[in-house]
Amino acid sequence: MGKIYFASDFHLGIDVKYTSREREQQLVRWFDEIKSDAEELYLVGDLFDFWFEYKQAVPKGYVRFLGKLAELRDNGVKIFIFTGNHDMWIFDYFEKEFDIPTYRAPITKTIKGKKFYIGHGDGLGPGDHSYKFLKKIFSNKLCQWSFARLHPNFGIGLANYLSRRSRSSKKHIVEFFGEKEWLSVHAEAVNRKNNHDFYVFGHRHLPIDYTLEDRKSRYINLGDWMNSNSYAVFDGAELKLQFFENPDGKIFS
Repeated sequence: MGKIYFASDFHLGIDVKYTSREREQQLVRWFDEIKSDAEELYLVGDLFDFWFEYKQAVPKGYVRFLGKLAELRDNGVKIFIFTGNHDMWIFDYFEKEFDIPTYRAPITKTIKGKKFYIGHGDGLGPGDHSYKFLKKIFSNKLCQWSFARLHPNFGIGLANYLSRRSRSSKKHIVEFFGEKEWLSVHAEAVNRKNNHDFYVFGHRHLPIDYTLEDRKSRYINLGDWMNSNSYAVFDGAELKLQFFENPDGKIFS
């Protein structure tokens, strides 16, 4: 009876508090730490700061990360990947190469007798209409086909440049809004219609453990590995947020 692990928002490919290489090495150390008791591993979006799968090519790099995923999977750990807003162009590479299912929308799943609602979190809840419109465009098959016509040197280079430019133009101060968190609002709306024990999201870059209005269900945000090195672990009874190599990690509630 192993443990269930959840993590998100690695954003490999961009340097922040640590370089992308250092962050990748941290993830490998974390994988090595959990591999002895991990039964399932949910990677809930934005694993990469940008990802696009051409028919015969994927972005270079991330070999330590990908190799460790292959090792875990070959050793019997069940792994599930969710696309995020930065890596929504993950297609079938992980399914074919690693036997890892890929999800593009939230799912409901019963794990060890508890009901989970799991998704990256982008485009959910009220507001953010401009992004929701862009997501429809980027999810369009014609848009994807058109981007695939670009040479990888240009297409991936352009995407990485735009990502770095967007990030440098913002202060990226992440604030916790409590009951006004849009993912809290979304979780409450789903919970009124179809009760779940846990709502697990990424995207917000804040480790959050928030009890919903029914005082039973909880919204868990996994935080990120750009600053927090946070993840969640479920042992069949309790779901807890924890931190890897970060003794100063803070949970918002």
